[in-house]
Amino acid sequence: MSTPIPDSLYRILDLARWAPSGDNTQCWRFELAAPEHLVVHAYDTRADTVYDLDGHPSQISMGALLETIAIAASAQGLRADCARRADSPLEAPVFDVRFVADPAITPSPLLDTIVKRTVQRRPMRTRPLTTAQKSALEAAIGPGFALSWIEGFGPKLKAARLMFNNARLRLTMPEAFEVHRRIIHWNATRSPDKVPDQALGVDKATLKLMKWAMGSWKRMSMVNTLMGTWAPRLQMDLVPGIACAAHFVLKARREPRTIDDYVEAGRAVQRFWLTLTQLGLFMQPEMTPLIFSKYVREGRVFTSKTALHAPARRLQQEAAELVFNDALFPVYMGRVGAGPAPHARSERLPVEQLLVGPRS
Repeated sequence: MSTPIPDSLYRILDLARWAPSGDNTQCWRFELAAPEHLVVHAYDTRADTVYDLDGHPSQISMGALLETIAIAASAQGLRADCARRADSPLEAPVFDVRFVADPAITPSPLLDTIVKRTVQRRPMRTRPLTTAQKSALEAAIGPGFALSWIEGFGPKLKAARLMFNNARLRLTMPEAFEVHRRIIHWNATRSPDKVPDQALGVDKATLKLMKWAMGSWKRMSMVNTLMGTWAPRLQMDLVPGIACAAHFVLKARREPRTIDDYVEAGRAVQRFWLTLTQLGLFMQPEMTPLIFSKYVREGRVFTSKTALHAPARRLQQEAAELVFNDALFPVYMGRVGAGPAPHARSERLPVEQLLVGPRS
């Protein structure tokens, strides 16, 4: 790089890199255009990820990154002004972030949660959220969004069944198999750019079988035919779906239509996630019902396995009753609760590997 990176900007990026992204893809790179000007070269994963065919999940991750940059900049007394370049491609948007010294900026109370924030895929405590906790989370998302809570044993069981049934779809879909095989880091409790297998939330026997089956789609199909998918779905979806404080649905008050709308949703997601971390809670995203339901509503064919088309339509109807049940627009879903921290987690690439030179 021709421009040396100032210490203050390095500190910002060292925190910003911990922003969440789907399957830990870290779908961005950083270019230092000037000491006070950062260029974020983002990209979505629509070309090879069945969960991201319209780029919206990646755009939510981009928003989470920009919000994390702004929070990290507050520690340096800087305001982070961000603008997307209108002429950059939707699948590879470019954001200009300019840092401005501002005496009105004070360090964000969420700073200490950026690195602590993580995914908990294992069962959590079922103790309900308090009124104060819910109020803090609702305040964090901002006026453009609302939260719907799915609480109590019966409603949580419905949400758990929705996830359990969606899991059968994704575990028997060849397009999802390719994604899962690519993003799992085997025999690991930490991974700089994937998801460690020890964080998946299944027992050793199931994990061993999964690793063998992931060797090829032929193996996976054989396992699905002979043994079904109930074991991983039970451990990763049904039981955790009941063993939590609540499920939540983040809903936009205005229908999201543009990349900027989804980026804004991602900023709200990150404020929500960091706030719940500050409250001593954990979260697991539950995005497949939203993603697959959107595909079905729009008539998008997302798997070559025609036998799955009818189940996908049934799941869309199931999700409509539980999630798409008012005049708002769901953009993110997950489950929350208290409990011990996970012993395994995804980490991030170092700043040096995320930096790039000027691009034409």
